[in-house]
Amino acid sequence: MQPVFNRVVLKISGEALAGPKVTGIDTETVNKICQQIKYIHSLGVQIAIVVGGGNFWRGRQAKEMDRTTSDYIGMLGTVMNALALQDALEKLGVNTRVQSAIDMRQIAEPYIRRRAIRHLEKGRVVIFAAGTGNPYFSTDTTAALRAAEIEAEVILLAKKGVDGVYDSDPKVNVDAKKFEKLTHMDILNMGLGVMDSTATSLCMDNNIPLIVFGIDEPNSIIDVVLGKKIGTQVKED
Repeated sequence: MQPVFNRVVLKISGEALAGPKVTGIDTETVNKICQQIKYIHSLGVQIAIVVGGGNFWRGRQAKEMDRTTSDYIGMLGTVMNALALQDALEKLGVNTRVQSAIDMRQIAEPYIRRRAIRHLEKGRVVIFAAGTGNPYFSTDTTAALRAAEIEAEVILLAKKGVDGVYDSDPKVNVDAKKFEKLTHMDILNMGLGVMDSTATSLCMDNNIPLIVFGIDEPNSIIDVVLGKKIGTQVKED
């Protein structure tokens, strides 16, 4: 089978990298994810990755801390995850570059749009770290922003613990209904929480489709890129 996309942004939550550990980085889980990335990369797909930092820091839980400080700590968590992904990918023979929105030249390139696109064109995987570099913006918003900037065809939203978008929490409500297709406006109007409203609006304004799927399923990233109907598709009618 041939891939149905040429250039994608893969959004991976920090929690997904923790695997069964819940916090920190589980190397076995990271390797399994990277093996899938290597496979779709071998098919010629240009891959940019935005990674979260929730396996190290959840800013909303630090209620006693200044919000700006808390958000910057979270950004540093994403850099640690980006470096772990880079290490795992390069051990698999996949050339990878980490670009950070916060300047830290000893360990990552600064984010430069044209350079990121050039890396992709040369067949390198690019990992965007440190969010947007600004507090009050989530890594979901980073995924939307970077997808718009590099003209990605789709954002692949890999979720841990859920295989798509539901009308209520399937872990709580056994009768929760899974959606196969939605629009960005549906997400906003129904308050579904797939992405925060800023990220969803940015995707809607720039007509960037989303595919929301479960990262826990074996080969789910490969299946999505090959066009198999899994998860929930979010796009305008």
